[in-house]
Amino acid sequence: MERKEHFSRKRLAILEALKGTTCHPTADWVYGQLKPQYPDLSLGTVYRNLKRFCESGQAMSVGVIAGYERFDGNPAPHAHLVCRQCGAVVDVCGLPISMEELGKLSAMTGCQVESASITLKGLCAACVKDGKTA
Repeated sequence: MERKEHFSRKRLAILEALKGTTCHPTADWVYGQLKPQYPDLSLGTVYRNLKRFCESGQAMSVGVIAGYERFDGNPAPHAHLVCRQCGAVVDVCGLPISMEELGKLSAMTGCQVESASITLKGLCAACVKDGKTA
């Protein structure tokens, strides 16, 4: 018999908070958003659930940026730009790298590419608009 994963109210709230934002939050951000509604929520619970969501493919880790791990509630393949000025993480869709091209890379190297993560570094649109190009 297949076991269905039980989602507690807190776990569901954590997932909804993550999927309901595009800011690529830290665990602290998620915790801060939910603590008023769930006074008994612990930061450890948020970390454990974010890790579980990443392991199950419901979310992804963008990596450690400025000392904090950032998460994305959109697990579909896409790249990110990390702003060197303000630290924002911005989704970048439409990069010309397809799974077909990754398959070609696998054939060329003899390796088996299963996934890819691309992180671009530069300035976000807001910092460019504010003239922060130095």
